[in-house]
Amino acid sequence: MEEKKINNISSVCVYCASSTKIPSIYFDAAKELGRLLGEQALRVINGAGNIGLMCAVSDAALAAGGTVTGVIPHFMVEQDWYHKGLTELIEVDTMHERKQRMADLSDAVIALPGGCGTLEELLEIITWKQLGLYLNPIVILNTNHYYDPLLALFGNAMNEHFMRPQHAKLWAVADTPEEAIHLIRTEPRWDASLRKIAAI
Repeated sequence: MEEKKINNISSVCVYCASSTKIPSIYFDAAKELGRLLGEQALRVINGAGNIGLMCAVSDAALAAGGTVTGVIPHFMVEQDWYHKGLTELIEVDTMHERKQRMADLSDAVIALPGGCGTLEELLEIITWKQLGLYLNPIVILNTNHYYDPLLALFGNAMNEHFMRPQHAKLWAVADTPEEAIHLIRTEPRWDASLRKIAAI
């Protein structure tokens, strides 16, 4: 069996919820991911939020000796929605600029469970990869089977020819934080020339 090439990863963009009312199983996975990223000296790139899973990942990474770069629009800073203990805080003008900067700074993406904002970030980065604009690994951390309905929707999109079967390789799915980190290191980078199959 062919051995997978190990990716040189130094920064990981983490998408996740800012909700504070979600079950503890999601917080446990977020803290574990943050701890592992910190221990392995993988810089966390996130949206700089001071609540929810975003804060849990940041705090755990920092406590483990890691670094966290948060990217946040000015209006959120004005609302005092930002984490004040991050290694680096980057202020931008718009949500669009925030997402672009987070992608530019990262060598991989891990998406934890989240609401509309997280889903929007995940679908956008998958779209960018489909178009050859982002070539790095994208891993969906499917804690508590949260993403099963989305993965089923992707399958239906392929069955109904809205996507090609090859597009299933745009992302990988992990059940645990340990597996997510393994996948960002081993999933092959996307070939930009495959944008020719973006349309069906």
